[in-house]
Amino acid sequence: MKPEDFIKAYETALATQDWKAVEPLIAEEASVTFSSGVVNKGKQAIKAAFEHNFATIKGETYQISQVQWLRKEEQFAVYLFNFTWSGYINGQLLGGSGIGTSVIINEDGKWQLLTEHLGKATV
Repeated sequence: MKPEDFIKAYETALATQDWKAVEPLIAEEASVTFSSGVVNKGKQAIKAAFEHNFATIKGETYQISQVQWLRKEEQFAVYLFNFTWSGYINGQLLGGSGIGTSVIINEDGKWQLLTEHLGKATV
């Protein structure tokens, strides 16, 4: 798997809205910061946050676009991206967008998310 393949696998896993699909792509010591500013440190905290989102947002779509690679090495890669999401919350179709920064690491030939920071889109 190449770093580019990780992004597609991550999108696909999130689309399942099932932690079991996402979990292999998350490093044990990972950290995910949502655009709300909430920081989730460690795989268990990330699991709880993602499962909450999966339960709250029905039929969610999440797309990553405009990927800009800052560094691609054999053991790690860093990229910037735009994201959009939409889904039903309490029966109402809602959505949003923003910007993100991710660091992925390659351990034993498998790319995993080490950190992801999502922020609000700027004009």
